[in-house]
Amino acid sequence: MPAIRLSDRVAQQLLELIQSTQLQSGAKLPTERALAEQLGVSRTALREAIQKLASRGVLESRVGAGTFVGSRVPLWHEQAVAPLESLLRDDPQYRYDVLEARQALELSTAWYAAQRATDKDRDRIRRCFDDMLRHQQARDAASAARSDAQFHLAIAEASHNAVLVQLMGSLFELVLGTVAQNRRLMFVHDDLSTLEHLTAQHRNLMQAIVDGEPEQARSAIGQHLAYVHEKLSESDAEAARRKRLDRFSSSSAIFS
Repeated sequence: MPAIRLSDRVAQQLLELIQSTQLQSGAKLPTERALAEQLGVSRTALREAIQKLASRGVLESRVGAGTFVGSRVPLWHEQAVAPLESLLRDDPQYRYDVLEARQALELSTAWYAAQRATDKDRDRIRRCFDDMLRHQQARDAASAARSDAQFHLAIAEASHNAVLVQLMGSLFELVLGTVAQNRRLMFVHDDLSTLEHLTAQHRNLMQAIVDGEPEQARSAIGQHLAYVHEKLSESDAEAARRKRLDRFSSSSAIFS
């Protein structure tokens, strides 16, 4: 594994300092001398780190005025999830890890939501479900995927558990990406029965929460995620079979 460059390490330290002190956009940083002493680094390394963060929009250097916080400071949970996004891009099989993580979280959020959801929470869950149906009927895959992810996030928020809500919120874009990918794979053959199953599962989950049935809600989300896992496995197996067949056809052509 390549060594981490000093400027990268200092940039990370500086970013963590900005986040921990909750400096807002436009706030002025201390002088270079003060920052270098606080971080225990040389001013040269600090300048390189500032340049790196400035190129990402996190900081803004103004000649004669100093260094200021920019408008693109990532929250700590966004920063923690960022490496997972590159993993998913490089290896789609990580979507199964996302499914397992969702199961660990959503069995709990559904269970608590069924006990704690307010009228406002229930209305939002219904609205997300209705939006998902509307986009599905319009064959707007991207909007349907976003409504699907928002439906699950609305349930997490209805759990009224600050930690679970924070975790689901930080994973939202990651979940959205895998939901969109999962939907593309599951509907590759325009299989209406798959869509009907998913819609029924979402409806059962929503109804269990609306009716205040925690065990039914937990069972419904478990069945839903297990079904998604099953359909993705089938899709992967079919893709592998086709790939083998294509290789066989290519090799056969050589000897024909």
